[in-house]
Amino acid sequence: MAQISKIAVLGAGTMGHGIAELAALSGYEVNIYDISEQVLDSAKKRIISSMQKLLEKKRISQETMNSSLNRMKFTVSLKEAVHDADLIIEAVPEEIELKVKVFSNADKEAKQDAIFASNTSTLPIGELASSTKREERFLGMHFFNPPVLMPLVEIIKTEKTSEDTVNSVVLVAKRMGKDVVICRKDVPGFIVNRVLGPLLNEAAWCVVRGEATVEQIDSMALYKVGLPMGIFELADFTGIDVIYKAGVAVSSRDPSNVLVAPIFKEMFESGKLGQKTGAGFYDYSKGRPTIAKEAGKDVDPLIVFSPAINAAAWLLRNFVCTKEDLEKAVKLGLGFPEGILSMADRWGLDKVLLSLREKMERYGTYYTPDPLIVSMVNEGKTGVSSGEGFFEYRQSEKKLQTIYIRSNQNIAWLYLNRPHRLNTINSEMISELRQALSELDRNKDVRVIVITGEGERAFSAGADLAGINLGSQMDIFSMSREWYETFSSIEQISKPVIAAINGLALGGGLELALACDFRLASRDAVLGLTETRLGLIPGAGGTQRLAKIVGLARAKEMVMLGERLSAEDAEKIGLVNHVYNKEEFKQMVESFALKLAKMPPLALSLAKKSINSSYPSTKAELFEAAAFSLLAVTKDASEGIQAMFEKREPEFKGE
Repeated sequence: MAQISKIAVLGAGTMGHGIAELAALSGYEVNIYDISEQVLDSAKKRIISSMQKLLEKKRISQETMNSSLNRMKFTVSLKEAVHDADLIIEAVPEEIELKVKVFSNADKEAKQDAIFASNTSTLPIGELASSTKREERFLGMHFFNPPVLMPLVEIIKTEKTSEDTVNSVVLVAKRMGKDVVICRKDVPGFIVNRVLGPLLNEAAWCVVRGEATVEQIDSMALYKVGLPMGIFELADFTGIDVIYKAGVAVSSRDPSNVLVAPIFKEMFESGKLGQKTGAGFYDYSKGRPTIAKEAGKDVDPLIVFSPAINAAAWLLRNFVCTKEDLEKAVKLGLGFPEGILSMADRWGLDKVLLSLREKMERYGTYYTPDPLIVSMVNEGKTGVSSGEGFFEYRQSEKKLQTIYIRSNQNIAWLYLNRPHRLNTINSEMISELRQALSELDRNKDVRVIVITGEGERAFSAGADLAGINLGSQMDIFSMSREWYETFSSIEQISKPVIAAINGLALGGGLELALACDFRLASRDAVLGLTETRLGLIPGAGGTQRLAKIVGLARAKEMVMLGERLSAEDAEKIGLVNHVYNKEEFKQMVESFALKLAKMPPLALSLAKKSINSSYPSTKAELFEAAAFSLLAVTKDASEGIQAMFEKREPEFKGE
């Protein structure tokens, strides 16, 4: 495989400067090219601003920031940018003539063994590659916006891309801390947009045809399916122009994938492009739209999702990607709570097939069911209800909506499975945690339980404030008590429970970890009870458990200042037991758990009960719940939460 130490990024705009920042933070020397000094100056300022935010959140150190900036060179000379680069990533605007010109010129100046990659999200990689003399060393490397934060990278092969080239670029993406999916064929839309395009356009067609309103569809998506935002909210956030142009580009290459809805063309031509123009499907003059939960209660998700599921089946049948990569792409690239195939299995492939056939009869052959879905239904593989669909459901792994459990060698790994929302906790997760913990406690084959977060960014970033209805004080008090009792059940379980903190553990996420018997942290983990920054306090036992573990003085400092600690600092004060390097984290957690699993179960059970018998007092935890419910309805709390969503500093007034 190629040894890559220097990267050139061509284009310093929205994506280019983010890719360059990510590369520098990952230890690469980076040359950043653009035709305009003004654009380069703007890119540098944006990179510094982004790194400052990472520094404030303790995701990087000052030393890392300084060394990363020192590894970056900005230039308006294409030759200077590419002549000594091992990997050249193009991120210029989505115009094929422009990209072809840039690649053709770069090909003449670059080293013979340099690898070329395009960040395009829609254009054919093979056509771009043909503008160079290195088609075997050319591929797509599709980052998601913003590159520094979004966890996914799509790698797209052409017929001529060598496996050595793919493997080399996969290593680069992983060194950047990204999850990687491989698109084995240069198909229109690749993986993510191959699924997203049909979803967005079908939602729009449903409105055009009068089958549902914008609010009804978004309500269904938010509250029935569990998406982080409504489908039309996503369209507004992404940009109507981006969606329309992508739809046209993909449809021109493969009309069977996307049937572009006329409403997108109308809005594009009228300049209603979404959030960036202040209006799209929603009016943003007063912030994020309010979508009623009841609006979508009678909307069947399949009227919107069945074409996307059809597209996913096409990807599998044509060997474009694996099932695992498809699920990962949807969860991490689109922020879905579960993969599109898992959704289909849960809803039932027989119902998916029925939905597609009804649409085909009414609206034409675009909705023709993929042969893979037809054959699976004919074989009785209809999903969860039959025990097999895209996946098998007769195995030790158990999947619920927000968590899943995987057992191995007397150890049960319980994953908080909302990576699209940084594994934030909602009422459904609380309910599923209680159910799962009770079952694991009764399972005699399980001797140790490990709780961790799905993905590489978070154990749990706390409560999902966007998904929690802060109603009356009594409702809030009851919610606080429910969370406390769920976390307390961890202390009452007879088996050791380990919190494997593999990223952010903030607010309610840290409160969950505090209830565990051991806290093992990845070196990049960040921990804190940050509720006071929102005008609240910890409400699930955190004030008592933290004081018990780190002492009163340190607990007061952490809670009252809403302080975030690095893993190393948390270890120094005894908040975590051990800190491990990220690349060995899971292995070290498993090793620790295996040691516990070999100990005598009865002795461990009684030792745990003896140690935990002294805290917390009922009086203290009831006061905490009452205080939390009182604060939750104050103006300060409302200001703190609103400021968090709007990414600004709150202005507390003591009201």
